[in-house]
Amino acid sequence: MPTPSRGQSIWVEGEDAVKSSAKPHPWYTDVTTDQLSGSDFLSHYGDQASAEAEYVVEVPADGEYQFWVRANPVRSRLSYQIGDDPWTAIDLKSLAIGNTNIASDNKPDLRFLAWANVGAVVLSKGTTSVRFRIDGELNHHGSIDCFVLTREPFQPSGILKPDQIAERIAHIAKQNEGWEPVRPAQDKFDDSAMLDLRHLNEPFAGANGFIGVQDGEFVHQATNEPVRFWAVNGPSSKNRDALRSEAKLLAKRGVNMVRVHGGYFDHDGHVKMDAVAHAHDVVAAMKAEGIYSHFSIYFPLWLTPPDDSQWLEGYDGNQHPFAALMFNPQFQETYQSWWKALLLTRNATTGKRLIDDPAVAGLEIQNEDSFLFWTFDAKNIPDPQLRMLETQFADWLVKRYGSLEKTRQAWKNVKSPRDNFLEGRVGFRALWSIAADRTQRDKDTVRFLVETQRSFYEETYKYLRDLGFQGVITASNWTTANADLLGPLEKYSYTSTDFIDRHGYFGCKNEGEHSAWSIRDGQTYVDRSALKFEPENGTGNPQFLHPVMDPKYNGMPSMISETAWNRPNRFRSEAPLYLAVYGSLQQSNAIAHFALDGSQWSVKPGFFMQPWTLMSPATLGQFPAAALIYRQRLVTPGDVLAEVNLNIEDLFDLQGTPLPQGAAFDALRLEDVPKGTSLEPGNVIDPLIHYAGRTEVNFVESPKPSRIQPLAELIDREKKTVLSSNREVLLDYGKGLLYVNSASAQAISGMLSIAGDVSLKDIIVASELELGHIVVVSLDGQPIAKSQKMLLQVMSEEKNNHFRSVETEKGIRQIESIGEEPWLFRSLQGDVKFKRSDAKQLRVTALDLNGYPIESVGTAERISLRPDIIYYLIHDD
Repeated sequence: MPTPSRGQSIWVEGEDAVKSSAKPHPWYTDVTTDQLSGSDFLSHYGDQASAEAEYVVEVPADGEYQFWVRANPVRSRLSYQIGDDPWTAIDLKSLAIGNTNIASDNKPDLRFLAWANVGAVVLSKGTTSVRFRIDGELNHHGSIDCFVLTREPFQPSGILKPDQIAERIAHIAKQNEGWEPVRPAQDKFDDSAMLDLRHLNEPFAGANGFIGVQDGEFVHQATNEPVRFWAVNGPSSKNRDALRSEAKLLAKRGVNMVRVHGGYFDHDGHVKMDAVAHAHDVVAAMKAEGIYSHFSIYFPLWLTPPDDSQWLEGYDGNQHPFAALMFNPQFQETYQSWWKALLLTRNATTGKRLIDDPAVAGLEIQNEDSFLFWTFDAKNIPDPQLRMLETQFADWLVKRYGSLEKTRQAWKNVKSPRDNFLEGRVGFRALWSIAADRTQRDKDTVRFLVETQRSFYEETYKYLRDLGFQGVITASNWTTANADLLGPLEKYSYTSTDFIDRHGYFGCKNEGEHSAWSIRDGQTYVDRSALKFEPENGTGNPQFLHPVMDPKYNGMPSMISETAWNRPNRFRSEAPLYLAVYGSLQQSNAIAHFALDGSQWSVKPGFFMQPWTLMSPATLGQFPAAALIYRQRLVTPGDVLAEVNLNIEDLFDLQGTPLPQGAAFDALRLEDVPKGTSLEPGNVIDPLIHYAGRTEVNFVESPKPSRIQPLAELIDREKKTVLSSNREVLLDYGKGLLYVNSASAQAISGMLSIAGDVSLKDIIVASELELGHIVVVSLDGQPIAKSQKMLLQVMSEEKNNHFRSVETEKGIRQIESIGEEPWLFRSLQGDVKFKRSDAKQLRVTALDLNGYPIESVGTAERISLRPDIIYYLIHDD
């Protein structure tokens, strides 16, 4: 029978149906019953037809109730009917919260449960019926553990009923002394929020025209006003209501772009029109909150051409078509059909096309593929495809040398196993051999590959323009087999489009089964700090390499469309401020965090725990101050400290670059750092230059000197510090401390307990947190010295409840338990004092994680940080 809880909530067990045609199956019901509400559930599995179950509910009062159901979300279909209302489908896949594997053997098969918020339903007092219809894809399977109708705030937590959740959170807090559970209420998105950055965005995305490029910046084409994008890879929601809510959540925290990263094709290459329809929903929902959409629609790992493919011959249904898109005309034709379907299909409701919508900011030609990466290898490319490319290479060589025989002579008989000059085919040496030997054959090979790759980008760019697209277009974002020699050529191939994109993760050496995309018990990892340039192997010298390092190529805008500090690295909380500050200093134009895999504050939004989850206190929780710093340029761009002019012919001669992007810098190379202001062959620029100011790289057609500014006053390797050229940012990488000291943003980040009392321009900060981040930013466009509205944002480090790991060897930790809900962050501690003479007149209000006021906590003369408060509003009213 329905179980009333305190207040106006109704809890109904799935097994308590008054009528049911469900047929259980021994395998399907072989589950861990302690993860079931009431230790049982209703299930259906078999060859027979779909099943229905009916429940009788006693409604205590008239009104609107939130309807939640805990059911199987894996390839299952569930619909409901209340009273005589029409049947309505429940979107279990996109609404799933708290996915739990209930299989007794813990195998990741069909046996899962998750909560789904069905939505609001209006009920009348008295008895009513609730019916469910189960009809899964496989054997009509499905299950219902329980459902809830409630007029109270409800955030599901496994099998706990509404009146049990607060008790559990209190118990978790007691178990985890020194840590704070994260359990925010559902955001109602009303005007009572005191922290809401929605106003930073336009009334709707595209209000000021399509996005374009001018003077190295993204701009609104109608106004030529520059814009920076603080973005996420997402959204995660699949239905319109959930998308609207997710858009509000993102805009509130300063997001103004989503990178929509996913394919619009099946394994045969046919367009998936349901995916296209969803793209329309995404753009519309984001647009309404002033958030632009940037589309990435092709990644080789999404495609495994079948053995009967007519346009990708030679594949077996298991291989991915690395590099094939860049040389196979039939593949290119199929690929173009995907863009055509996405951009030209008219919305079924509005009749509008995405290509005409300025809310679509940009397009990405391909994700993470290149002729110059390790995946370009004979073992990854079927023989028919290799033959096609080898023939193209041979034709290119005949044009260059006059004949293949003359080519052989010029190459001094350097061979490749797949050479067949008689058939008019020339093979490819391995990339590691090319980088190591740099023979004439190797140089010709690289020239051919880069020209082919660049031509593909030029032709695709033209195709998209001819379709009518008016936004910005980028080529790709990948790394190479050799950052010094091949890296600049990869970037050169991108300059045929509008801006330069890249990817970069601050990894933590995740190793173990499926560690590339999930976190599981038994895996190993490393805790490492980017503020200290700690190496990924956990020991040894600092590794001066980080994805935030951002040279500007040919004066074009730059974007990092995927970046993250991977979980479970305890230093993950460094990321938002670090990226915002150094992105702003280097005048980066877009930063897209990876990835929004759920819109709830969940440690495991999907079936598996992922290394990149953004909905956490340390990442999305720190977005507001970071987004303000980055988007409003509260840290001003640094000076141009290096101008590197790379002769294209020298690059094809494999002479490389003195400023490699994505290359580790060993301290032994310090002797190669130029002492003056000019660069000589063999010089390498100290990569710490990126933490001092801006760098520019130009591809030139004739030799032109490169120049570097004196760096001795900014980079002190003995003291292990880097001062920005604008004197607003100081990195002490010896101690792991970042100081931000601009007029409108002031912060201390890192190992706070060793920093002592930190006196910045307008504030004094002290904290005993071993790892913490304390930031003050202006909210009214005034410097902190005069501002009447400011945000104080505080964070420490995060972990999953019950997460456990042990050190197995120096620097390496092994996961004993990945833990469970909820998120925890280490209790916050410290004092912030404002130096202003009117500090006593500035009120301080503590806010919750959704930006709503909790209570007044004094004045800005001295703010004693509460252990559980992340945001404080400092204001004069």
